[in-house]
Amino acid sequence: MIKSVRRRDAVLTTAVALAGCTALGATALSRGGLTRPYGAPSAIAALTLLLWALAGWPRSRERLAVPLALAGAASLLTTAIARPPAMSEDSWARLAETVTLLVLLVVVVRWAPLRRAAAAVAVAGPAVAAWTLPLLPAPSLLSLAGAAAFWTLPVLGACVIGGYPRLMEHGRTRLVAETRRAQQLSLARDLHDYVAHDVSGIVAQAQAARFVAGTDPRQALAALERIETAGLNALAAMDRMVRTLHEADGSDTVRTGGSGATGSEAAIVEPLPGVDQLPALVERFSSAATGQITRLTVQPGATDDLSRAVGSTAYRVVVEALTNVRRHAPGALRVDVALTRTRTDDDEPALHVTVVNSAAAKDNTRTAIRRERNEHGGRGLSGMYERVRATGGTLVYGPRDGGWQVAATLPPAPTDPAPHAAPLPGPRPATTENPS
Repeated sequence: MIKSVRRRDAVLTTAVALAGCTALGATALSRGGLTRPYGAPSAIAALTLLLWALAGWPRSRERLAVPLALAGAASLLTTAIARPPAMSEDSWARLAETVTLLVLLVVVVRWAPLRRAAAAVAVAGPAVAAWTLPLLPAPSLLSLAGAAAFWTLPVLGACVIGGYPRLMEHGRTRLVAETRRAQQLSLARDLHDYVAHDVSGIVAQAQAARFVAGTDPRQALAALERIETAGLNALAAMDRMVRTLHEADGSDTVRTGGSGATGSEAAIVEPLPGVDQLPALVERFSSAATGQITRLTVQPGATDDLSRAVGSTAYRVVVEALTNVRRHAPGALRVDVALTRTRTDDDEPALHVTVVNSAAAKDNTRTAIRRERNEHGGRGLSGMYERVRATGGTLVYGPRDGGWQVAATLPPAPTDPAPHAAPLPGPRPATTENPS
């Protein structure tokens, strides 16, 4: 296929070149030789190039830069060496050549590679601007400059006509790339917020089952049941994200249904997890913990009038904080989750979410298990910070009384991003550090 296209292009180029040479020869014979060559050769070259571009369209549009530069050089050479008589009829040929060069300039600026397009403009542009200079009677420097400036305007117009859609296309391409990047980051945060939470629970339960399997098979069986539940939750979270990829409206809900569902069938709208699912989340976390007390406190009216986006963000904050407790402070004796109503510095109502874990107990079995795993940091806290800030809230985190605290202040509805907030002061203890 490629060879046939190249062969066709070669035949087309040869045919057009022969046609151009024939036209040039006929012009020379009709004038008794090229004793006054002003206009004819360069005009025929430009028109031949235009004919080649039209015959090979659209493949030719990206390969016009070098031929256009050569045609521009021929035009400049004609302008430099020709001495036309006054009001020569050949000036019409130069005018046709100029119009042809302008049309080709539009095509080159629009579709040719950037560097080649710039080189073609640098040669063909001056050729267009200078074509009338030999026609000026008794030219002065001022008249030459005026004529060149006048014919520079069409060159600029051709660059604008070809460059504007090119810039628009570049902007669309960049927007698509940025949108895809934002989608990738959103999926990465979803994986970290939801799937990592359930997977870390599976790991913790598997480690606990390994230690109690020999002494208490019932506890090992219960741990396996919790592993199954966590695995199903992780699969549900991944399924939700996959369905989100198929959503075209960009809403924060996902439509579920069988793979054979049609547009006429009723869709089920599944909202993203919000604060109403925090009790179940804390209960699952408590059931997976060994010797760890987890308490959820919700002030009456604290979650009233929350938008879906803010409620989902609050849920994600708690998920990330509990995941970090499980991964980085498994020996913590107590974890407190609290949702309270507060007011911002501007005296606006806000939701205050705090997750505080105590210091880890010494010689704790789960702490020993944690130390067997490779230490590594993630992007959980930074991603959570960006998500909270996107709603107009603030997030602070850091050591507290030997443990760790994560605190988020969220407006009832998303607002403009809040200014940066620094983490809580103080060094990070080794046993309670939450690097992700």
